[in-house]
This record gives sequence, structure tokens and C-alpha cells, in this order.
Amino acid sequence: MNFINLFSGLNLKEILQKLPDAVLLVNSEGRIVWTNREAEFLFNIDNTEEIDYYFDDFVSNGVELANQSATRRTPVIAGAVAPEGKEFFIEMNASQYEDQFIITIRDVTAMTKVLANAEKTGRLNKDKNIMLTKLTNDFKSPVQSIIGFSNALADGLGGEISEKQDKYVKIIRKNADELLFFMDKFFEFSKAESSLVQFDIKTFDVVNTVQSIIKSNENLTKPKNLEVILDYEELANRPVTTDESALKTILQNIFEVSTGLTERGSITIKLSNPEMENVIQHGVKVINMAESTSYILISIKDTGMGLKASDLEGIFEPYTQLEKVNKKNFIRTISLGTAKTLVNKLHGTVWVQSEIMKGTTFNIILPVEKGIILEDE
Repeated sequence: MNFINLFSGLNLKEILQKLPDAVLLVNSEGRIVWTNREAEFLFNIDNTEEIDYYFDDFVSNGVELANQSATRRTPVIAGAVAPEGKEFFIEMNASQYEDQFIITIRDVTAMTKVLANAEKTGRLNKDKNIMLTKLTNDFKSPVQSIIGFSNALADGLGGEISEKQDKYVKIIRKNADELLFFMDKFFEFSKAESSLVQFDIKTFDVVNTVQSIIKSNENLTKPKNLEVILDYEELANRPVTTDESALKTILQNIFEVSTGLTERGSITIKLSNPEMENVIQHGVKVINMAESTSYILISIKDTGMGLKASDLEGIFEPYTQLEKVNKKNFIRTISLGTAKTLVNKLHGTVWVQSEIMKGTTFNIILPVEKGIILEDE
């Protein structure tokens, strides 16, 4: 179809009549001078009657908003009402021609409701996380009491107990320990998602930080005889600038997952500065002055059995695991969800690579240069 020939046979008003959006011509006094058929339908305007229609009768502060749209050359969202009382939301674009406004309008009520519901859901989710964070100690205290009294009974502080009673006490203590661990991870995730997280950006030795994580997890690695290798030969600077406490939480959670996936062999933690192409490829925001040493790449690679492709789907998203939930996988996903949430809030990224029988690698990229972090803020 030759569109030039098509439009050459139509005048401007005929073209405007065929547009799917409402089009109005409004003078400086706010009186509607002309409308196309879509505008007549949208606002129930009858142009056959000798009635003066004013734009502000249909759109609250309509002329003022039209002037804003025309001046800024941007669309505005406004509330509108039809004569029969129907209320809806519109997206309005306006341009000024002499002393009149040419206005196009699109009904965006459905989209606005979706956005409003999404905002409400997000607000409720934040409020829920804040509530859970503030009630953490109230939830954990009874479980901690169960563990404490179980230990006391096992130690004979309540008197001598039989072999059978001792067995039951150990079962109670084991289950209570597991429940407390789950609660710790769950509340940690809720806090990371909430608005209560406050970062303390400082400069510290990242190698010492990683070494402290390795040391504190010997209770997980030694029973399996896992070798933990720390490689930082390619790291240009040991001092980095970010939140050390958040980084420890990120590394602790990923290290726990990596240890859980590995029964024999080793776990290698490699620190380096990523290539800028790698930073951009994985969606990290790059500031103009940034270079490779402005970021750190932390790779945690294990020699475990690896994960199936189906296990990798939503591995950082606990809410997507509800269909295939089991305790072990859910705790893993909560731990990784916390890590990802904190990494994102620190303006970094995290991703996973895995292959059956060849192990799993978790990769983290974080900005660690003070000037870059402040510029990003």
C-alpha cells in the first residue's frame, strides 16, 4: 500500500478523525473548539448541538496541565470525568499552536489500576518485612528457650534422665536447632528486603574479610575434609570500599550453599577485578569515570555434583519456589535471595553457573571505589 497516495487524498481533519486517540482543539479560554470522533465518544460530546464545552469540565485543571505538557514536551497523567459521571484516567499530550492547544488523549485507566495495585502490593510487602524484622526476637525467643532447656536436661541439671529420655531430648534439641536456623535465614531475608537496611560504606581489607568467612565456616568444611582455596593474585588492591557487614552476609550465605552442594573436593574463592565488558554484560551500572579497578569480582567455585537447569530457575527468588518447595531447597533459595537483595542494593550483580558432575560457580560483581559509589548515589 502506498501511504503517500493514501494520505494525499485526505485533508488534515479526515486524518485526525481516523486516529485511535482522542484529539481536541482548545482555545486559550479553555473552550473546546473542535474534536475528532474518538474524543466525542470518550467525553460524550455532541457537536451537533450548539453547546459550549470547556476542557476543565472534563479534565481537572485541564488547561493548566495542557500548558505544562506543551511547555515541557512531555505527557501528563490526569483524572477525567464524562458528563454521565464516569471517572477515568488519561494520558495527555499537548502542543501549542498560536493561542490554542492541540491535545491528544488516551484512556489509561486499566494501566493505571495495574500500576496502583502493584504499588499497593509493594508497599504492603515492605510493611510486612518491617513488621517481621521488628518481631524477630519475639519469634526466636521461645525456640531459644527450648534449646537452652534441652541442653540443661541433657547435661543433667534437672536431674538424671533415662537413656530413652536422653534420646528424646536430643531429638527436640536437633529440631529446635534446625527451626532456629530456618528462622534466622527467613528473618535475614525479610530484613534485607525491607527499608530498614542501612549501609555503612567504609574502606577495609577484602582479603581479611574473606579469610574471616573461611575461618568461621570450618565447622562445615572440616567434617567433609573440603579444601578451601583463596586466590587473590589478580586483585589489584586489597582495600575496597563498600559495606563490610553486608558483604560478609552475602559471602556467608553463598559459602553455606556452596558447602551444602559439595561432599568432597574443594571450594575456591577467587578475587579479581573484572573486565569492563564483563561488568556491562551483567547489567551493572557503569559511571563514566569507572575502570576495571573500580569493581571487584568474587567467584566461589565448588567441585560438587552441580545443579540441574530446572534447579537454577528462580534460584535467587524464594517466592518462585512455592510450587516445588521442600525445606532444603527453600532454605538455599532464601539464603541466595538475601545475598542477591543485598548485592542489588549495593549496586552490584550476582549470577550462577553450574553443570552436573562439574560443580557450581557463584559470581559477584560489586563497585568498590568510593568515588564511583558516591557518584552512583
